[in-house]
Amino acid sequence: MSLIETIDQDIKKAMLAKQEANLRALRAVKAALLLARTEKGASDVLTEEAEIKVLQKLVKQRKESSDIYKAQNREDLYKIEMEELEVIELYLPKQMDIADIERVVKQLIISTGAASVKDMGKVIGAANKELAGKADGKTISEVVKRLLS
Repeated sequence: MSLIETIDQDIKKAMLAKQEANLRALRAVKAALLLARTEKGASDVLTEEAEIKVLQKLVKQRKESSDIYKAQNREDLYKIEMEELEVIELYLPKQMDIADIERVVKQLIISTGAASVKDMGKVIGAANKELAGKADGKTISEVVKRLLS
């Protein structure tokens, strides 16, 4: 079953259960997936990797918005963003913890022959491919920078 079909079923369940936060988040996910499917150059069917990228983009947007709302003392809007964030994260693969990310990055540093911060781009590129969907890009870059320093 594709992600869009799963989202459709979950939208129906959220409507019946009158779960406003879930419904809001699921509708946002469905809209983003449909938009990604119709973008110029995209095929009619999204790959799992493309679906994960769309979900990660939505998560990043929610995190950024919630940080702004928190800084502006807008608890009402902050709460909405966090509710949606929790729902969207349910559809992403389980995120790796820092120790696992460090282990993978150390192996990539050895395999790419990186020796200093100047080689950071090579390692981050390889790490993003290796850890796609399993780790946040910001976390990956922080780990790479720390290990190469």
